[in-house]
Amino acid sequence: MTEKEKEATQNGATTELETFLPKDNSATNGVTKYKIKGEDFEAAIHEFDPFKARELEHPVSNMDTLTHLLKASLGTGILSMPAAFKAAGLVTGIFSTILVSLICTHCSYILVVCAHELYKKAGKTQMSFAEVAEEACNRGPKWARPFAQPARHTVLIGIFITYFFTCSCYSVIIAKNINYVLDHHLESEIDIRLTIATLLIPLILLAYVPNLKYLAPFSMVANICMAIGLGITFYYLVADIPSIDERPYFGSIATLPVSVSVVIFAIEAIGVVMPLENHMETPRSFTGICGVLNQGMSFVTLVYILLGFFGYLRYGEATADSITYNLPRDAIPAQAVNILIALAVFCTFGLQFYVCVDIAWNGIKEKCTKHPIVGQYGMRTFMVFTCVATAIAVPTIVPFVSLIGAFCFSILGLIVPVGIEIITFWDKGFGKYNWKIVKDVIVILTGLLALVFGSKSALQDIVALYTTK
Repeated sequence: MTEKEKEATQNGATTELETFLPKDNSATNGVTKYKIKGEDFEAAIHEFDPFKARELEHPVSNMDTLTHLLKASLGTGILSMPAAFKAAGLVTGIFSTILVSLICTHCSYILVVCAHELYKKAGKTQMSFAEVAEEACNRGPKWARPFAQPARHTVLIGIFITYFFTCSCYSVIIAKNINYVLDHHLESEIDIRLTIATLLIPLILLAYVPNLKYLAPFSMVANICMAIGLGITFYYLVADIPSIDERPYFGSIATLPVSVSVVIFAIEAIGVVMPLENHMETPRSFTGICGVLNQGMSFVTLVYILLGFFGYLRYGEATADSITYNLPRDAIPAQAVNILIALAVFCTFGLQFYVCVDIAWNGIKEKCTKHPIVGQYGMRTFMVFTCVATAIAVPTIVPFVSLIGAFCFSILGLIVPVGIEIITFWDKGFGKYNWKIVKDVIVILTGLLALVFGSKSALQDIVALYTTK
């Protein structure tokens, strides 16, 4: 190539570069400088990949994530599914459970999808539920920006209160199941406060498990215990099972919202979604048609339907709020169910408590820079002590937790994720005929129904608790 051709090629390249990048009107060592903004630079060089940039000290595999998800969704609420079918009817119960599961799964799904979109916009690799809500407002339309801090604090406070008191409720449930067996064999009633107090040290040791990776075996043990307990329960349900024609296929419209509320609070696990995604080795695997979320929730929904259907079919109008109360108390297998459930709830305590620890530690870790390990374990000890002390002071805490769950889960689990989706994708539109808006309205209405009827049911339980002699 001649000197003139080289010069022409160089001038052409320079002209093309100047078309896209304005000059800074300065030069260093004969090289012209160009003005490049941060966003333009990322777009020009490469698109930021938050998943490749994510660095984890203890990454969690897809299988471990699935195990945690199953444990979070297969909680003690599953034992109330026969009561949900009692309020809805056999056929209506199936379809309402599927619908509620789809809505709850969808809300978890869109929360993670919005997080993945906001990772790229914010240049972050991880975000909590509260941070997703904040970033959505900050990077959304102008009208949403003043709500950034209120959205963050609302999510943080709501999740912390819900899961903290849920953990307190768990200590009561564990003690009740233990006492259910002990009282029968000792032929005398043990004070439930004493049983709760004996759980303090074991729960503190469980709370010391440092991260989700090491909590995976506990979730696995909990899943195994719950599976065996449900297996024994199913044995009692299918024994001497009556004809399907003896139960109503469709329940009353008046009691259907109560059934929906029970299913929502049983299956909802929005608080653990972002902690699980944040610690995944392959976070893209969480979403997708065959992703971890859909796999886990499909299995959970199937188990919920089976237990609810056969539980109500077996006991009919005699179906108790918890199906274990319908099992024969003097039978050894039935007693084993209570022990297994107690052990499953104990192991689940660590996962639920981790949500509270994550929120609390992020709030105080900047003040514990000198002794972070002492600070963190001191915080965990104090939180478990407070949790157990609350249960000892108010061992009838379960209806109060139901009220908190009705209020928080309906708002945080259904309404807030929809709001985040609308704000995050505001500039991209809502699809043909604005179908996303229609979908979001349905979800919001479901959340409001759960809020109203769930709160009503919990308040009735509280009133009955203090008026029944």
